[in-house]
Amino acid sequence: MAGILYDARRIKVYEGLMALGELACESRQWCDALWEELVFDSQLTEELVFYLEHHYLMDKVHCEGYGLTDLYIWQMNRYNLVRESGKNTATCNKDRMVLHAFRDMIDMKKEPAIYVKRLTMGRGMDQA
Repeated sequence: MAGILYDARRIKVYEGLMALGELACESRQWCDALWEELVFDSQLTEELVFYLEHHYLMDKVHCEGYGLTDLYIWQMNRYNLVRESGKNTATCNKDRMVLHAFRDMIDMKKEPAIYVKRLTMGRGMDQA
């Protein structure tokens, strides 16, 4: 075993992500794809560690002025529109929305303009 680095913390984070994915009703493949991207972004990995330990977002990672909390709320609003309820009900899977906020942040960092347009419906952050 000489020369092999063993990072137990990463294994625990991966296991935590898989458990959260199960609660979120996401497939193992979907969670593995998310992990493959998260593992290369130390800031988002730290956000995930914090979320797994505290069950709320630190919200330190931002892109174009938007953080994970903004993306989470955007997920929540999309759910409310689809359900036409105006509020999130007991069927609302918040674990799924958190995971999708992480996925959206990864994608937003790659193509911010697309997400800014989606988040603002083309109006810009400061326009009503």
